[in-house]
Amino acid sequence: MDIVFDEVTTEVLSELEKTQKSFWNIPRTTGILLNMFIKMMNAKSALEIGTSNGYSGIWIAKALKETGGRLTTIEYYDKRQSIAIENFKKCGLMDLVRPLQGSACDILEVLDISEKFDFVFIDANKREYVKYFELVKPHLTQKAMIVADNITSHAEKVQTFIDAVDADEEFQYTIVDVPGGILTAYRN
Repeated sequence: MDIVFDEVTTEVLSELEKTQKSFWNIPRTTGILLNMFIKMMNAKSALEIGTSNGYSGIWIAKALKETGGRLTTIEYYDKRQSIAIENFKKCGLMDLVRPLQGSACDILEVLDISEKFDFVFIDANKREYVKYFELVKPHLTQKAMIVADNITSHAEKVQTFIDAVDADEEFQYTIVDVPGGILTAYRN
C-alpha cells in the first residue's frame, strides 16, 4: 500500500516526479522507504545532505511530522534551495525544516558538536560521500541510521564511502536494490 498524503502534498510530489531527471530526485520507492525508516525508528532529528528541489525532504519531513521531529537539509545551489523552500511551504512543512545553503563539507565542519541526528540521508556530490560520513559521525545518536542514494548507479564514485562504512565496526549495513541503489547503515 502506498502512503496517502493530503491533496496539496500529493500534487506537489506528483509535479516534482515529472522533473526527476533534471533535479536528480530519488525515485518514489526510495521516498517511501525513507518515510518508513523514520517512522519505524521514531526518529526526531534528521539531516539531509542534498536538498535539490525538496522532493526527498518532503518524504522525510512528512514522517518527522508524525514523530515530532525536525529536518536539517543542506543544498549547495541557492536556486535549488529556493525551489525546495517553496515546496516545503506549499506542503505546510517549513516549521519542521531548517534549510542550510552552501558546501555540505563546510557546513558539517562547523556544525555545533552538540547537534545530534537519528537519521541521515546522503544524496549530493558522490565523490564526497566518504567525507560526509566522516564529518557526520560525531553528530550521530547511538542507534542512528544513514541512508545513501546512488550506490549502484554511481558505484565507482561512492566506493570509498562503501569501504569506510564496511570497515567501521560501529555500523551494520546493506545495499538495497531499488533504482539507483541505496546503502542503509545502522549504528550498533
